[in-house]
Amino acid sequence: MRSLLLCLLLWCGPLAAQDRTAIETVISRQMEAFTARDEAAAFDFASPLIQRLFQTPEGFSAMVRQGYPMVWDNRDVRFLELREIEGFWWQKVLVRGPDGAAYVLDYQMVELADGWRINAVTLLPSPDLSV
Repeated sequence: MRSLLLCLLLWCGPLAAQDRTAIETVISRQMEAFTARDEAAAFDFASPLIQRLFQTPEGFSAMVRQGYPMVWDNRDVRFLELREIEGFWWQKVLVRGPDGAAYVLDYQMVELADGWRINAVTLLPSPDLSV
C-alpha cells in the first residue's frame, strides 16, 4: 500500500523544472517547424493519437492551416501558465498571429517513453490586451 501511495504521489506531483522546459521546447520546436513549412517535423511533435487521426504530415498541416492560422504563421510566442487538470498537463501559450492579433492557446501535453508530445490544442478566448 505504501508503494502504491508513493507511486501516485510521484505521478501526480509537481512537474520537475526539466519537464516544464521540455514541454516549452516541444511546443516551440513545432511552432518553428510550421514557420519553416517543415510539415514532417511539425507532425513528429504530435502524439500518436493525433498522428493516427490525421495519418500524414500533409493532412495534419492542412488542418492547422485551416483551423489554427495563428499557429501556422505564428509570431511572438510566449508561455503562460502550466497546470495539471485531471491527470493531463496543459500549457497556455500566447501567440501573435499573422493578422497581428494575440491568441491564447491551451496545449494538452502527454509524456511518452521518448519525451513529451502535443495531444490537443484548444483556442481560448483572447485576453483584452488594450492599454
